[in-house]
Amino acid sequence: MRGRKAVPIDLTDRQRRCLEKIVGRATSEKRLVMRASIVVDANKGLSNKEIAQHRHVDEQTVRRWRNRWSKARERLLTLEEETQAQKPLAQAITKVLMDLPRGGTRPTFTAEQIVKIVAISLSSPGESDRPINCWSHRELADEAVSQGIVESISPRSVGRFLKSGRFKTSSKSILAQSGG
Repeated sequence: MRGRKAVPIDLTDRQRRCLEKIVGRATSEKRLVMRASIVVDANKGLSNKEIAQHRHVDEQTVRRWRNRWSKARERLLTLEEETQAQKPLAQAITKVLMDLPRGGTRPTFTAEQIVKIVAISLSSPGESDRPINCWSHRELADEAVSQGIVESISPRSVGRFLKSGRFKTSSKSILAQSGG
């Protein structure tokens, strides 16, 4: 029993050179190198199975990148006709080889809620009738719930909001910066 017929890949010389540059460049991302290699191998007439074995990936991965390239073919050919410059073509090829945007989950907290929690942290705990001298993440989380800003929130989430106004970790906190 034979598997699915592989989508044929026919590269222009310019496309092949761009792909080979990605593969040969030491600074190229590993995933882009793999994807470019799959397309180049497909152009050589190798089957999905052969490419998968050679590149140590599964056949579905090979099929995905063959199909993605095939769908972009007309757009890339049009770009090649419009310009002789290599840079726009290289950028378009890199875009084809990149991951598609992912939706992900919606944020748990709105920007407005985060701003209100940060505002609480900048106020005196006494203003909220808290018997403490300074805010802890736990106290801020409790106060945000008691003020009706959020239904629930973990102290860890509060801590992330206070780190330099970003969601990434940082050694500086808003509280330390505003203390002055």
